Formats: sequence, structure tokens, C-alpha cells
Amino acid sequence: MGIWDFVKAAGEKIFGIGDADAAEPKADDLKAAVQKLGLPVDNLDIRVDGDTIHVSGKAPSQEIKEKIILTLGNVEGIAKVEDSIETPAGEGADFYTVQSGDTLSAISKKHYGDANKYMKIFEANKPMLSHPDKIYPGQVLRIPKAA
Repeated sequence: MGIWDFVKAAGEKIFGIGDADAAEPKADDLKAAVQKLGLPVDNLDIRVDGDTIHVSGKAPSQEIKEKIILTLGNVEGIAKVEDSIETPAGEGADFYTVQSGDTLSAISKKHYGDANKYMKIFEANKPMLSHPDKIYPGQVLRIPKAA
């Protein structure tokens, strides 16, 4: 089990989340977001408690588990994701919070020493990212370990 911190004021506005009249995200809407991205998970259970999401289930890999956590945490109004997702043993990626002025190339240079490896970060964050230029401050990204 892990607890993952996110920037509550950053994130995508989905399903009315972040609107003044929306009290908190709905578990069914968050579950639909995970399914829409095609992230396979058995027995997915999501519970929302204020700005914290509790998620459990069984994912086929550490990578899929991390993508589920990022999908849920990168929603405006969410500050924490507490996960109890089961996975086979595997090495996790690093997480990085995008800062103002960051690009995937700059993040790649910082983590790999080579700006041209930005596609490795982009691929590691698909399908949550649709284009390498569409990142925003406060967004949390997966940074795979350098080979």
C-alpha cells in the first residue's frame, strides 16, 4: 500500500470536478476515466473521501498500477491517492511533478542527461498524455528508470 501526493489545485477538470458546485469527484466517474484509458485492472474499487481517493484491485504490472494512480491523482481537487492495488513484483518508476516552464525535453535532460530521450517519458505516460507538448504545472508524470 502506498500514499501518493498530488497538487490539489492542478489537474484536469473532468466530470464537473473542480467546479464550484461540485462537492467532490464521484467514484463511478473516476472508474470510468480509468476504463476509458483502457487500463486493465480486476476488481477495481474506488472510494472518495474529500480530496483523497482510496483505490484497490489487481493490476497486471507495476506500470499499469502507476498509470491508474496517476490517472486518479491528476484530477483537479485530488490531493492524495491511497492505493492497495496488487501487482506482480516489479521495479517502479520515479514520479515527477511538472514545474512552470518545464518541457518533456527539459525533464528528460534532468533525469537522463539527454533531452532527446523525451519520447521515453511520453511513452511511459500514454494514454494519459495525448501529445508531448501537452503537459501542465502540477501534473505528475512517470519517469522510467534509465536503462
